[in-house]
Amino acid sequence: MQANNQTVVSHGLMQQWPLTVDKLLTHAARWHGHREIVSRIHDGSIERCTYELTYRRARQLSNALLGNGVQLGDRVATLAMNSAAHLQTWYGIMGIGAICHTLNPRLFEEQLVYIINHAGDRWIFSDGAFAPLLARLLPKCSLVKRVTFFSAPQINLPGVRTDLLDDLLAGQSDDCRWGDFDEQTAAGLCYTSGTTGDPKGVLYSHRSNLLHTFITMSADVFGISTRDVVMPVVPMFHANAWGLAFSAPAVGCKLVLPGPLLDGASLHKLLEQEQVTLSGAVPTLWQGLLQHLTATRGRLTSLQRVLIGGAACPPTMIRQFQEEFGVAVIHAWGMTEMSPIGTVAALVPESATLNEDQRLTQRAKQGRVPFGIDMRLRDDAGAPVPHDGRAQGHLQVCGPAVARAYYARDAENILDTDGCFDTGDIGSIDELGYLRITDRAKDVIKSGGEWISSIEIENIAVAHPAVALAAVIGVASEQWSERPLLLIKLRPGAHATSDEIREFLEGKIARWWIPERVEFVDDIPLGATGKIDKKLLRKQIATVARDAG
Repeated sequence: MQANNQTVVSHGLMQQWPLTVDKLLTHAARWHGHREIVSRIHDGSIERCTYELTYRRARQLSNALLGNGVQLGDRVATLAMNSAAHLQTWYGIMGIGAICHTLNPRLFEEQLVYIINHAGDRWIFSDGAFAPLLARLLPKCSLVKRVTFFSAPQINLPGVRTDLLDDLLAGQSDDCRWGDFDEQTAAGLCYTSGTTGDPKGVLYSHRSNLLHTFITMSADVFGISTRDVVMPVVPMFHANAWGLAFSAPAVGCKLVLPGPLLDGASLHKLLEQEQVTLSGAVPTLWQGLLQHLTATRGRLTSLQRVLIGGAACPPTMIRQFQEEFGVAVIHAWGMTEMSPIGTVAALVPESATLNEDQRLTQRAKQGRVPFGIDMRLRDDAGAPVPHDGRAQGHLQVCGPAVARAYYARDAENILDTDGCFDTGDIGSIDELGYLRITDRAKDVIKSGGEWISSIEIENIAVAHPAVALAAVIGVASEQWSERPLLLIKLRPGAHATSDEIREFLEGKIARWWIPERVEFVDDIPLGATGKIDKKLLRKQIATVARDAG
């Protein structure tokens, strides 16, 4: 439409309703207020509350934060496992436009110190069990002035103000104005594990979190409904518990938060006790559950679907869940920069013509993109790669919940000229749109859903006086998907043992990064530029393993 030679833009006549995450908990409290939130805490006991109580306590926390000077855009950290207290803190922080910065206690301490300082955290909310960890971190984190514990800490923290969450909330009003800001306002901050340099902060917006929530609720993703009982085993500090801490309140379903007790027996007991229907975890934890069930001849009487992500799901796990327990596996892939869901291996109508083994192969792939995410493959020259299931290329993604930059690193451009983010993965896409990730563009290892830096282990190992050259590659692991294999070339005349090398790594990297296998070799192949030729190294190791088998 034109008037006076000027284009007139016609807008719709809909209400302005900013997409802010506080609306999720507000909806749950108003329309599903009586629904339970169940928490298992560190001593194994069970605490129960409701969405209505969680809403009121979160708003009390918002008032406590405002009364102590927390403002729009301030970073407030959490160091905690999954619990109602952690959930209340999330929404209390984000509801007033502050940024909820989740800290991963599984990172090694140098990384955590860097992350806390880089984010500028001044206040940390923590499980009491993490007090010893904080005692080691905080002397190197001068900005942190206060720690509020969800439960009584085992030790005192000198130099910072400490209190308990219940004491902080005592006397606070639950009348607080939430969401009085633009939907593009930052909501959450989650750092990558820093496998190729310093950890990088991914800064989610309220809008991106809401749109990601809508994605997860669709039938071909999580298919979550108010009739479900949802247990996110994946921690809230790991890419927002895959969004389950948002999608569960959005549909108003019962939420079960397992805390720190994640062994097979503890998970089975909670699944049965609370009649969980949908749960999500990395393969390592599901392996522990399956081993427990096999050893005890246990059954799963309520569980219908399990979400498996964070690492490739072994086809044998998919088959065992389905055939022995009647549980459907939803195999998903994503990354912190994607909020994190990227693809889900849901079956399409064309799968009906496949036999059972072929369908299993499809379900073991990383899967297809839901609406709200797009992806493509490019070769080294930037040309498109065909979707034939064979050709491989660099995986690039885009969407409203995909990062365009890293926190406090605005000078670093992480998008290409078309606005796509390179995931660092190499993969193929078949004719039905199923993604299969075949390798990492950089030499990192994914173990139990977390990345391990091969380069960092190599750099430490080569500092041993007996070591001339060190190389780390990932090798298949039934339990962890991948584990690092450390190969050592000794200096002439030098001697060392595997235990000695492993002891040398102790304290320098996270304990779970330390390779179980250390092997001594006569030589380590180098490429034309003097770098370790890991492609050739993997072939050699595979040949040795095949010959030995």
